[in-house]
Amino acid sequence: MVDVSQHELVPEHTILDETVLEDVLDEYDIDRTDLPKIKRTDKALPDDAEVGDVIKIVRNSRTTDQAVVYRLVVE
Repeated sequence: MVDVSQHELVPEHTILDETVLEDVLDEYDIDRTDLPKIKRTDKALPDDAEVGDVIKIVRNSRTTDQAVVYRLVVE
């Protein structure tokens, strides 16, 4: 079976530590629930991601070299 999360076109997905998450939420002046959502069943998520975790996704970008986005894991 193919591990989709390891495919070269899938951007890096990492679970944010709670202390880092608080800094991100403060920087954007938002709550965790204001973040865009990603389903727990998404194959790109790390295996240990749980509902309620926030995922940092780093994508390649032609204009900024890297684009960082955050997603809240939901059922």
